[in-house]
Amino acid sequence: MASESDKVFKALASPVRRELLDALRDNPRTTGDLCALFPALDRCTVMQHLKVLDAADLVIAERRGRERWNHLNPIPIKHIQDRWIGAYAAQAVGLLDRLKQDLEA
Repeated sequence: MASESDKVFKALASPVRRELLDALRDNPRTTGDLCALFPALDRCTVMQHLKVLDAADLVIAERRGRERWNHLNPIPIKHIQDRWIGAYAAQAVGLLDRLKQDLEA
């Protein structure tokens, strides 16, 4: 079984899915709105991408009548940042600080 971070990485691996998340960054959108943003893709393909994002918990779907509103859930991305990026970035900042101190000395 895939871990939660594996699902997030798989979801983020697709440029289309990253663009979908970008489209949801500022406010939720209906599935129809998202389909309109990707005219080269049919509705079924957009729905498949949303299903992968939903499985990774990156998108939360809310039904309002006949419409499905898609909301960005940034928490899984934050967890990836904390686990994978934060530690490496802190180490790099430490190296840059030491380099600066050495150059100033």
